[in-house]
Amino acid sequence: MRFKSTIFDRKFAFAVMCAGLGAAVFSYVEFPLPMLLGPMAACLVASLAGIPMASDRNLGILMRTILGVAFGASITPELVGRVPEIMISLFFVPLFVIAMGCVGYPYFRRIVGFDQKTSYYSAMPGGMQEMVLFGEDEGVNVRAVSLVHATRLVMVFAFVPIVATHYFGLNLDRPPGAPAASLPWHEIAIMIISGVVGWRIALAMRIPGSSIIGPMILTAILSLSGIVNSRPPFEMMLVAQFFIGLGLGVRYSGISPRELRSIVVAGLGYCVLALLTCFALILAIRDFLDAEYIDVLLAFLPGGQAEMAMIALIAGTDVAYVVSHHLLRVFIVIAFAKLVAGFLKLRD
Repeated sequence: MRFKSTIFDRKFAFAVMCAGLGAAVFSYVEFPLPMLLGPMAACLVASLAGIPMASDRNLGILMRTILGVAFGASITPELVGRVPEIMISLFFVPLFVIAMGCVGYPYFRRIVGFDQKTSYYSAMPGGMQEMVLFGEDEGVNVRAVSLVHATRLVMVFAFVPIVATHYFGLNLDRPPGAPAASLPWHEIAIMIISGVVGWRIALAMRIPGSSIIGPMILTAILSLSGIVNSRPPFEMMLVAQFFIGLGLGVRYSGISPRELRSIVVAGLGYCVLALLTCFALILAIRDFLDAEYIDVLLAFLPGGQAEMAMIALIAGTDVAYVVSHHLLRVFIVIAFAKLVAGFLKLRD
């Protein structure tokens, strides 16, 4: 499977320059996650200012593959004993998905004025790409769905580090991995091979989110068997943060003033409703869960699975707990979204 690369494209060059400037500024002012939030913020501002920018799909897949390996390496034999605890928490994930839909659909339909199908796929807290593809098959306003989900991912992702540092007092400056020079070369090679092979196998099996899930599963097997004993090198993780932040920011490239006033503002309203709903549900179930409050927060907030897990990784929280919940959430939405849409007999 081949993708057209934009590495030598002028739009991508602009994006890299903006991302580099953002990372430098955020590092200078000592803002949390400068290599992640800096590129995202700078590219977001530049996109809204009308500067034409683009990300590179091949590079994005590679960066997510690195994250998949890091998440898989975090699944150790010590974590296996916590499976019953995680399973109890996972039972609440469908409740959160239903709540997001019940809050989001009436909001987009009655207040924003989207048609039924566009309202439905805008409200579903699944993967952005999957919701756009599903909606495209149903004839929805694809641009509206993509911008709403981009707004959801960006706002939740920008909100969490601030809460983690100021409310929970977590340190988000800790290195996400050891320097490459301190790791055995053969283990680095195994992780690289695991990432590529895991991605290709998941892609061949048509597993959603193959660039993350495939490497994560294969590396987890190697970690549990004792073959892999560390995460990807610090340098690789920084590069992954940089380009994932860039990818989030350029999603608003080419946005018109009308779209900014209507769709993005509507997306911001949905984010407020979604966050309030999530907080209410988290407070309601908190006493039933044997997990740290920050872990529960990172696990149930409707952000991107890669981005939320990256924060968990850097903050030193329970990565396996967080990743498992987001994977289940996305799986539920992908598996049942079209089925439920057909059952409800939604119209354009």
